[in-house]
Amino acid sequence: MRRTILYSITALVAAATLTACGGGSDDDTPEAAGDATSAEESPAESPAEEMSTDLATAETSLGTIVVDGNGMTAYYFLKDVKDSGTSACSGDCLTAWPPITSESDTPTVEGVTGEVGTITGTDGSTQITIDGRPIYTFAQDTAPGDVNGQGVNDVWYVIAPDGTEIDD
Repeated sequence: MRRTILYSITALVAAATLTACGGGSDDDTPEAAGDATSAEESPAESPAEEMSTDLATAETSLGTIVVDGNGMTAYYFLKDVKDSGTSACSGDCLTAWPPITSESDTPTVEGVTGEVGTITGTDGSTQITIDGRPIYTFAQDTAPGDVNGQGVNDVWYVIAPDGTEIDD
């Protein structure tokens, strides 16, 4: 008798747990499940479309500038030596100034007319370069169009589409 009561209580607890975790719904028809799957797939497709370009251009308070695939402002570090194939930014610098990277040695570009290439960054990533200079974002830019890194310590500058630095 005790086992029967124990099994009954266990079954009730299991049923309550499944219901509380969203284990069922009033409408479990295949059509309803198909609609839910389609709705879930749509948002997943949007970020992939946004990320189809590694570099692009955007309008900001500084004019037309280079941005990464998420629309974040791209910067040059004046301590980087053009065509050296290396980045002078490492350690804490990379925390504040993350490199703009690509999954490919031939980044996809839209609107950037400077010469785009890649190097192996100090963190081992494939870091994008413009006119032989590594490029970065700024951790304190929190939204597309932010240019908070412009002129920081007189060594960080926003990049124009032709590859020149904006020094305003």
